[in-house]
Amino acid sequence: MQITLNEEVLKDNNTAAAHNRSHFQSNGTLVINMMSSPGAGKTTLLEATIRGLSDRYRIGVIEGDLATERDADRIRAVGAQAVQINTHGGCHLDARMVAKVLPEFNLDELDLLFIENVGNLVCPSGYDLGQHHKIAVLSVPEGNDKIPKYPTMFMRTELVLLNKIDLLPYLDFNVEEAVNDLQAIHPQSALLQLSARTNEGMEQWFQWIDSAYQAMGKHY
Repeated sequence: MQITLNEEVLKDNNTAAAHNRSHFQSNGTLVINMMSSPGAGKTTLLEATIRGLSDRYRIGVIEGDLATERDADRIRAVGAQAVQINTHGGCHLDARMVAKVLPEFNLDELDLLFIENVGNLVCPSGYDLGQHHKIAVLSVPEGNDKIPKYPTMFMRTELVLLNKIDLLPYLDFNVEEAVNDLQAIHPQSALLQLSARTNEGMEQWFQWIDSAYQAMGKHY
């Protein structure tokens, strides 16, 4: 019975995801689903990304949290449109939640739409939101055990952003070990090192976004 229920839930989600994807495609909006554990620095990374790319992209953000509009307010403060989704206890966003808020955006006027998923390394990876790309944010203070302990997340994402590398001199984190763990789980994935606080490595991230945007046949 439980298996049947899960299949029905995912079927409904995937139908909504396909609907979302058709909207994104028809409007030429690149959509990136960003996932991580709580505190990895997704919102700070988005703030730095908006500041770094606002001269060439029109950017919107969907913020997913259990409660409050704090992250959406931070995004608005750096000049991007943001819509908050509060799950009220739910551990992830689903495609129907995203579909419900899409009318608040004019996708014709957005080049990039980031979806900051609920902080969780388990549930979010299993739900297609209609995005073009799924990425994971990992941070140096979390330590080296997250990739092997939560393999499903990293098997379902094509890029890992290792954030807070400015803390590497002060914490026991082995970058080479993280790269090897990721390659063992998902050889097609890549790991980029950066710091949203100091901007170190951010240009690599911006180049990745440029390439993803151009792969849609678009040019900034």
